[in-house]
Amino acid sequence: MNIGTPLSSNSTKILLLGSGELGKEFTIEALRLGIEVVAVDNYQFAPAQQVAQRYYVIDMKNPYQLRDIVYREKPDFIVPEIEAINTDVLLDLEKEGFTVIPSGKAVKYTMNRIGIRRLAAEEVGLKTSKYRFASDIDSYRKAVEEIGLPAVVKPVMSSSGKGQSIVREKDQIDKAWYYALENARGEGREVIIEEFINFDFEITLLTVRTKNQGTLFCDPIGHIQVDGDYYESWQPQPMSLKALEKAKEIATKITDALGGYGIFGCELFVKGDEVWFNEISPRPHDTGMVTLVSQNMSEFEIHLRAILGLHIDIELIKPSASYCFHADKWGSPISYEGIDEALKTPGTSVRIFGKPTGRPKRRMGVALATGETVEEARKKAKRTAECIKVII
Repeated sequence: MNIGTPLSSNSTKILLLGSGELGKEFTIEALRLGIEVVAVDNYQFAPAQQVAQRYYVIDMKNPYQLRDIVYREKPDFIVPEIEAINTDVLLDLEKEGFTVIPSGKAVKYTMNRIGIRRLAAEEVGLKTSKYRFASDIDSYRKAVEEIGLPAVVKPVMSSSGKGQSIVREKDQIDKAWYYALENARGEGREVIIEEFINFDFEITLLTVRTKNQGTLFCDPIGHIQVDGDYYESWQPQPMSLKALEKAKEIATKITDALGGYGIFGCELFVKGDEVWFNEISPRPHDTGMVTLVSQNMSEFEIHLRAILGLHIDIELIKPSASYCFHADKWGSPISYEGIDEALKTPGTSVRIFGKPTGRPKRRMGVALATGETVEEARKKAKRTAECIKVII
C-alpha cells in the first residue's frame, strides 16, 4: 500500500524502515530540510506515516517485499528505525549500491544480541557482564547455574525490553525462560543469560559518527527502565570525569567497529569509575527523547545531519527530563485528557505519538520538562505525565 504524490526527482529521498515515535521526529527534521521521506511499517497509520509524504505497509522481514520497495523507490538513504527487519537483505542491497544507515554491518550486528555481544566482548575487547547463550531449556538451566543468581535473562532478538527479566530465586528460572521465548521477535528460541551488575546507574551515551568531524558525543543521559522498557530519562547524568572518559572510549571503539555515519545509542552500566558495555542501537534512542528540549539539536536532527554530512554543533541548553505516559487497556485512543492541566507548569511540553491503537503499558506519549537542576526537571516531567490520561 502506498499513499501520496512524490516530490520532484531532484529531491533527496529517505526510505524509513519502521515508523514509530522516533521515526516520526526524524521525519519532521527531514521535512524541514526539504527531504522526501517514504515511511514503511507493518501496520497502517504508524506515527511517522502520518507526517511522511508517502508510506507503505509491508512485512519488513519478508525479503521479497523489502527488496521490491527499495528498487521501486530507489532511495538515497535506507534508514532503519526498528530491529524487526530482514538484515541479510539490507547487507545485499548495500553491496548493490544502496546506502544503509549507519551501515549494513551495524544493523545486522545490533538486531541480534549474540552478534553485538560477541563483537563487543570477544572482538573489540570491551568490558561486559559475564554471559552465556542457550537454545534449549537444559543448556539454559546450566548457563544460569554457571552465571549465578541474580541473573538477567533476555531473548536474543527483541526490542524495548520485551521478554527481559531478572532471576533472583531458583523458582523463577524456568519462568524467565518461557517469558523470554514468548516475547522474542521472530521464530528464534535462543536467550542470553547475563551476570547481574550491581551498578550505580545506567546511561545512554548518544555517540555520533560523522564524515568530517570525527566522533561526537551528547552529554550522558540517565534513565530508568521498568521490565526492561524505558519510562524516564534525564540529561545530564552526573558522573565522574574518569567514568565519562571510559564511557566515551568504549562508545568510540564499538561504533568504529560497526562503521557508517549517524547517531548510536550506547547503553552503559556505571559503578563509581568503572564502566561496562551493555547494548547499542544504531539509531536515535528512546531515552534520547529528552534531547527534544535539553539540547540545541535533538538526537533526530543530529542523526539527519550526520547522514547528510552537515555540520553538527551540540550544546546542552538546560537540565531536562522526560517521562512517558501509557495506555492501560486495548483499543483505539479517543482522546487524551488532562493536557491543559499538564501544561500549566512552566517549562513543560507534551509529545503525543499518535499510535493508532493502545494496549496495557504501551507508550503513547512523553512529557518533557526543563529545570534549574536535573531533580527539578524530573519532578516536573513526572507531574506533567501523571496529569494525562489516555481515553480508549
